[in-house]
Amino acid sequence: MSAADGAARFRALHHGRTPEDPLVLPGPWDAASARVFAAAGFPALATPSAGVAASLGYADGATPADEMFAAVARIARAVDVPVSADVEDGYGLAPEELVERLLDAGAVGCNLEDSADGVLKDPAEHAEWLAAVREAAGDRLFLNARIDTFLRGVDDPGAAVGRAAAYVAAGADCVYPIAAPVAVLPLLRAGIQGPVNVLARPGEGPSPAELGGLGATRITFGPGLQRAAERVVREQAAALST
Repeated sequence: MSAADGAARFRALHHGRTPEDPLVLPGPWDAASARVFAAAGFPALATPSAGVAASLGYADGATPADEMFAAVARIARAVDVPVSADVEDGYGLAPEELVERLLDAGAVGCNLEDSADGVLKDPAEHAEWLAAVREAAGDRLFLNARIDTFLRGVDDPGAAVGRAAAYVAAGADCVYPIAAPVAVLPLLRAGIQGPVNVLARPGEGPSPAELGGLGATRITFGPGLQRAAERVVREQAAALST
């Protein structure tokens, strides 16, 4: 399957969905977890940068680019479903190199953040950069533009909607207002054109179907599933050591 075909397959999963049936994308942190999620019947997967970082022994945001791309490649090779990769803020790579490294790793899409070192980027400048990534990728990658306003303490939904409009105009296929309060999801849905990614916490809060009813097109979990697995291992280790 060509890169364009893989991206088209992944892109199609985001459209024509009913509100109670959002696209649920588990976040594998290694090849073994990816195989578990694929075997469970999920149609696609989305790696979490923090979960991958933990699996490699790094703090969130501290994974070297080479190791992140290598981890994504191992995950993509392990399964037959499309894999989108969280590559943080792009690691300072030029758009052309970023795109080629994602494609070489077997990814069909990516998350790209609009903050760095805890500070929001200028939305116009970030939109210009996203447009350059889109130009380099053509139709070979699905671009999920993460919006960090709520994460960085900007609680006005209008700020997120404004950034979303700029990013969609730049060529983003989906926007991801991470950490948006559940109460503002209908406002975001009303103001945003195209698919909206919402963060869910495994075992907490509204179900994926409920989040879909509030406006989510797709659901991801960040490092939540990796941390849940780590808790199970910790409990098993404690039981074995007593």
